Amino acid sequence: MSSTIPDRGATASGRPGLFRPTVSRDGEGRAPRRGSVVPVLPAPLYVLAGVAGFALGLLPWLVTGLRLPLQNLWAVEVLPEQMPRVLLPFSQYALTLILGLVVSGAAAVGLVARLGRGGRPRVALLAGVGWFVAAVFAAGQTGETVSRGLADDPRADLYLTALLATTGVAIVLGMVVLALIALASPAGASIGGAFGALAAGVWLDALVVPFGSIGSDWQTTLLGGARWVPAVLVGAVLAWCGVHGVGRVVAWVVDLLLLWVVPAGLTAVSYATGSRVLLGQPAEAVAAGLQVFAAALTPAGVSWQLVVVALVVGLAGLLLRRLRGSSSRAAH
Repeated sequence: MSSTIPDRGATASGRPGLFRPTVSRDGEGRAPRRGSVVPVLPAPLYVLAGVAGFALGLLPWLVTGLRLPLQNLWAVEVLPEQMPRVLLPFSQYALTLILGLVVSGAAAVGLVARLGRGGRPRVALLAGVGWFVAAVFAAGQTGETVSRGLADDPRADLYLTALLATTGVAIVLGMVVLALIALASPAGASIGGAFGALAAGVWLDALVVPFGSIGSDWQTTLLGGARWVPAVLVGAVLAWCGVHGVGRVVAWVVDLLLLWVVPAGLTAVSYATGSRVLLGQPAEAVAAGLQVFAAALTPAGVSWQLVVVALVVGLAGLLLRRLRGSSSRAAH
């Protein structure tokens, strides 16, 4: 007499399970991670998502029309509307903007990879490749366009080298931030998130008042509120990270230090490179930048205020998480 093996979905009475639950799996046969909010996508779409993330970072520059700013070392005199279109704002007045645009896009891609299904390392790799290719293409297109228009002058060569070096640093930092947010433990991800929050502040400022334009009264008012956005974002990251374990406590300290030092450094760089008087005097420009940096770190500077706001938001977030946890345990 033959026997049959019941279906795994059979009920206790031996009848086949007609409504056996199914689990969607990614392209490698793994079940999606619990808590993922981004659906499983084919590999090419993750690459395109990385490209889209880079484009999102460029949004404040895209809205300007992509016209290269007027260059002091341009070979011929032209009107602003006659300048070529480029994917990055190459100008000595836009060094911090380049950093902000590139890194903010990388942070967005890292966040998508962390929330995405399909295996976090796989998503991070594919999206990271898309972001990196887009970043290198943008740097190459802009560098080539600027090099063709600059005068045949050693100063022009030095100028272009400095801009390309700044862009290279931004791309490397962006890749690190992307990897930290997408793949690291909560402590490491919070550090990547802090860099992303600081870049988001630059991104938002440039979106409110596009590069090369003069802000109106309402735009100036918005800028006053936007300066607190990085602090609020860092505070939210700290609350998400928590303080369980030495690593997470260290992450809190590092994030708050970044919030104290980085805005001061960006202010110093903008001051030193944005002055026509200091443009031809490198030693004086460095000295002036260091003086502004030191002043920004004092209690009279804005950096300390940002740290206080982030700390308050982080502690408030921890308290809310604890209250929610207590409520959940009481309900059960």
